[in-house]
Amino acid sequence: MNATATLTTDERTDLLDTLAKHRHFLRFTTRDLTDEQAGLRTTAGELCLGGLIKHVTSVERSWADFIRNGPSAMGDFTAMTEADWAQRADEFKMLPGDTLAGVLAKYEEVARGTDELIASLPDLDAAQPLPKAPWFQPQAQWSARRVLLHIIAETAQHAGHADIIRESLDGAKTMG
Repeated sequence: MNATATLTTDERTDLLDTLAKHRHFLRFTTRDLTDEQAGLRTTAGELCLGGLIKHVTSVERSWADFIRNGPSAMGDFTAMTEADWAQRADEFKMLPGDTLAGVLAKYEEVARGTDELIASLPDLDAAQPLPKAPWFQPQAQWSARRVLLHIIAETAQHAGHADIIRESLDGAKTMG
């Protein structure tokens, strides 16, 4: 290839490559950790590295299901009980029986499924109405593209959280 040649990709490739980069940063924060370390809270917040990965896995799975099945895949957030919210909070914790290897394997499985879904969709513009939730505008719809952008943003945000938690744990950094 000569110096004037340019590389081009399609939109799906760009989106999936961006998501893969942020997934890598999130997973990288757990390198060389024990299960116990993955469950430690190192900041004033409730977050731990294993719990962040569990949460991002759940979020990605839910949004991929939303692309396939619409708002019924996510339920009605306005009807959630205290017990539902408590169960959701467990996504942010390493629970008894959780292992870092298991959490990472589940994340990889969900990621693979999302990538296959996005690659096979006939149209990224296909939209679904959002589920009922106090944080969504009533009757709003999101396209598959917007959902994928949301998954990328969620992953990138939590990769940043994970980097802070890891640096607080033992000084290791994702970059730098």
